[in-house]
Amino acid sequence: MRRNAKIAVFLLRITTGWMFFYAGIVKIMNPAWSAVGYLQSAKTFPGFYNALASPALLPFTNFINEWGLTLIGASLILGIGVRWSGILGALMMVLYYLPILEFPYPNAHSYIVDEHIIYAAALLLLSALRAGHMWGLERAFSRIPLLGRISQ
Repeated sequence: MRRNAKIAVFLLRITTGWMFFYAGIVKIMNPAWSAVGYLQSAKTFPGFYNALASPALLPFTNFINEWGLTLIGASLILGIGVRWSGILGALMMVLYYLPILEFPYPNAHSYIVDEHIIYAAALLLLSALRAGHMWGLERAFSRIPLLGRISQ
């Protein structure tokens, strides 16, 4: 890959990582934060999202949301396990996209595609390009037996 392309992929990885990390850490640091309002206002698949907001599942849903965002962000920033964090992050973005979708409008300013879809595509690109090998720690960590499987 050419140097300019590597720089662009690196910048995409760092900025996307920061966005995820920040979104997660502010949720962790705010004890009053909960996904319940977002989930209960789902326009698409309301039964599924209301189940995630049920008292039995809400603590798990909040935990996965807070720590998933934070750890995906840290993974992208450090360049470790980018293949898996890209895939899992894209899945999270689809799960965030569906409740706001009132087909074909995810919001008043979009038609089918909104920022969630763009983020998912960027994450899948980072995953496919093995972006952790571009000025990330993935290459060094791939030499460690257990971690080597994660970064392949």
